[in-house]
Amino acid sequence: MQIKNLKFRKHLPESKIQKRIELLADEINRDYAGKTPVFLPILNGSFMFAADLIKRITIDCRVSFTKVSSYSGNTSSGQVKSLIGHDESVFNQDIIVVEDIVDTGVTLQRIMDELTGLGAKSVETVSLLRKKPARDKNVMVKYTGFELEEEFVVGYGLDYDGLGRNLKDLYVQE
Repeated sequence: MQIKNLKFRKHLPESKIQKRIELLADEINRDYAGKTPVFLPILNGSFMFAADLIKRITIDCRVSFTKVSSYSGNTSSGQVKSLIGHDESVFNQDIIVVEDIVDTGVTLQRIMDELTGLGAKSVETVSLLRKKPARDKNVMVKYTGFELEEEFVVGYGLDYDGLGRNLKDLYVQE
């Protein structure tokens, strides 16, 4: 498959993604039994993952959204731009940040620091994907769907210059 000038091959089929999301939701339901966490999906990339995950959450919860960006094309710019802030008080709340991919960890660290500074009771992360650079830096992701090395991926919410988010499977650049 080709998007613009890049070729991609299927890496994870939708069925495998959905099975892993089910397991992640089971873990979260167990860990947060008796609590009411606030899920904070990071837009745009996490929208498909967040929707599928939250549909499987059986405990009481709330959902708010935020939008940040650190990508230009297919590489991280290293600079995080906060585009839209979350619209709910996080003071004394258990927050679960929902990410599509933790690449360098720069974006996630900024979000976690901000939430902690606003008085969140706890801040954990669930991410569909985590890349090697984030693992090397020990960026904390409590719930991880799949580990990647340094591949560039599209589909299932992730894009290349705005394209490919609508693909139901996950594709890796050839």
